[in-house]
Amino acid sequence: MSRVLIIGGHGKVALRLAPLLVERGDVVTSVIRNPDHQDEVAATGAIPLIADVEHLDTDGLTALLDGQDAVVWSAGAGGGNPERTYAVDRDAAVRSMDAAQAAGVSRYVMVSYLGAGPGHGVPEDSSFFAYAEAKTAADEHLRASDLDYTILQPGPLTLDEPTGLVEVADPGDGRVTRADVAAVVAAVLVDSTTVGRTIAFGNGGTPIAEAVSASS
Repeated sequence: MSRVLIIGGHGKVALRLAPLLVERGDVVTSVIRNPDHQDEVAATGAIPLIADVEHLDTDGLTALLDGQDAVVWSAGAGGGNPERTYAVDRDAAVRSMDAAQAAGVSRYVMVSYLGAGPGHGVPEDSSFFAYAEAKTAADEHLRASDLDYTILQPGPLTLDEPTGLVEVADPGDGRVTRADVAAVVAAVLVDSTTVGRTIAFGNGGTPIAEAVSASS
């Protein structure tokens, strides 16, 4: 049994992740900003925790993370507003990593996107530029930390039914169901071979646990 805190607990991936973790015996706390989402989150088996990570400082986030065994960052500003994108996807994410270290929560899983990195290639006049820059900065900060991190890089997300199958060696455009992204998060949390790795993936033909394990 692990105590897992999901930041961005009302997101479509998080709502699919929480039941997977609860079913295997984990105690899940899902951080949400909107009190109106409490019932929906509670229905997943997770404990809803109302907090606005965009405006919490590092000390506030450290208190939030106290007593947890792992944190999953699955939050996002949702695009459209560059200032808020930087505030959430970069700044709040970075603070959460610093807070995890301060709270002694060593395991950290970041849900990023396929293509994130200094060479993301998104032009500055693109509406996607702020997101690409923010995620790149957050991922780089995580790699430079002392945390036992895993960075997940799925491609375009769909609402199709889960397949349980992914491809990591040659994921193509990385198109993948949100349910399978949730299953990948669940798998890497219990697979120590994924620590310190960035895993790009999309739907494919290999069972998830086998695909993400470096020992397979």
